[in-house]
Amino acid sequence: MTRKQRRLTMIGGSLAVLAIAAALVLNAMRDSIVFFSTPTMAAEKQIPAGKRFRLGGLVQPGSLVRGDNLAVNFSVADGGATVPVAYKGILPDLFREGQGVVTEGALDASGVFRADTVLAKHDETYMPKDVADALKKQGHWKDDYGIKPGAAAAAAPVRGASK
Repeated sequence: MTRKQRRLTMIGGSLAVLAIAAALVLNAMRDSIVFFSTPTMAAEKQIPAGKRFRLGGLVQPGSLVRGDNLAVNFSVADGGATVPVAYKGILPDLFREGQGVVTEGALDASGVFRADTVLAKHDETYMPKDVADALKKQGHWKDDYGIKPGAAAAAAPVRGASK
């Protein structure tokens, strides 16, 4: 075997080992990947019961019902569809009706989303990009979602300030 053939054999073997390692890593991560859907997307995709995904949208006003032992039921909507959500646990402090929320869990056989994680937006201007894009697409986007109070005043130059 010549020196060139040995070098090509080593490079080929290294690439094969790298490909096998990448395939094993991707296969292991496949179960931990959770996809995001809006209620409309969840209805259109016919997501099977038990498949984990993230559901994002706005908490419907008047839908929040608190039960015993930290059980909470509410509905998440995006303007096109509404999905009932059941959660057991402590809700984030910023969780309220009419606000954006992202929940993680799975649909059960009756069509109720059983959430094991609930995330509320962290301030008055934050909204996950996917939720904002879905609201824009459906015509429910308000122009003031991305504007912070006093942002225009903060961006204006100050008189007498030197550069």
